[in-house]
Amino acid sequence: MKILPGHGSGGRLMNELIEKTIRTRLGAHVQLDDAALLSIDGPIAFTTDSFTITPIFFPGGDIGALAVNGTVNDLAVMGADPRYLSCALIIEEGMEMADLERILDSMRAAADAAGVAIVTGDTKVVPRGAADRIFINTSGIGIVKKTPARREISDGDAILINGHIGDHGMAIMAARNNLSFSKGLQSDCASLKGMIGAVLERHPGSVKFMRDATRGGVASVLNEIVAGRPYGAKLREPSLPIRDAVKGVCGILGIDALYAANEGKAVMVVDNDAAESIVSVLREHPEGKDACIIGVIDGTHPGKAYLETAIGGRRILPLLTEEQLPRIC
Repeated sequence: MKILPGHGSGGRLMNELIEKTIRTRLGAHVQLDDAALLSIDGPIAFTTDSFTITPIFFPGGDIGALAVNGTVNDLAVMGADPRYLSCALIIEEGMEMADLERILDSMRAAADAAGVAIVTGDTKVVPRGAADRIFINTSGIGIVKKTPARREISDGDAILINGHIGDHGMAIMAARNNLSFSKGLQSDCASLKGMIGAVLERHPGSVKFMRDATRGGVASVLNEIVAGRPYGAKLREPSLPIRDAVKGVCGILGIDALYAANEGKAVMVVDNDAAESIVSVLREHPEGKDACIIGVIDGTHPGKAYLETAIGGRRILPLLTEEQLPRIC
């Protein structure tokens, strides 16, 4: 069975799609009124994101898991405990119903793993050629418990990451280009909620900045940190955790792994004297088992992110005008 225009018409087909396919898979938390009524105590964080990727199924995940985990992580890096998500689907006419069901099942599994409820949503069907099979928007609300300290970043602060760089972007590009030597390379798509919560619980005053390195990758996050500031961000090339398979795909496609998208990596700037302890906390979680210190904040090149190479040279990591990788998340 395929998606028909009538599945977005507001009539019988749409109601059947919502009740028999969407709601049965996403769970009873999905409220069928025009808005969800929620019970929330204390300050909240709110975010929204849209997801469009080719292919929609890829090694290590799919667009459904991506939509849930991406929004959960946007809340988690703000120090929020993600609680509720919305889910809006824009589906292209002709999409196989089995593919939609698979995506919804993936969303439910990701939501359950992250401890969040999908509570409301919307469904639209567009004509053939007006979308790339399916687009998903998720918005999220989280309860703010322990936010990063947001103290002024200063010389000597350590730069951490919770694992390998560029896995998601290169897994997608390898799948698109049928690169057989990249077999085994998978997206890092995952929820970081538990891992980040543990860091903020045990080191509440030591994390000065935190951001998930999605589009634009690690280099773009660092450029955002240091732009217009009296300090720069120095990465040490020998310390960068980049898989050989990622390096191989990057070499063939002419892509710098530091700009490649990640979907399960957080970049942190922390007090230097707490850095090793925070790395230990990260490594207690599956998503952080390869965590490490990758650089330092210093005043050598104010306002710049740069790489100190293995032979002692320095290479500026500029903020790119455009993305290297189209339609990655």
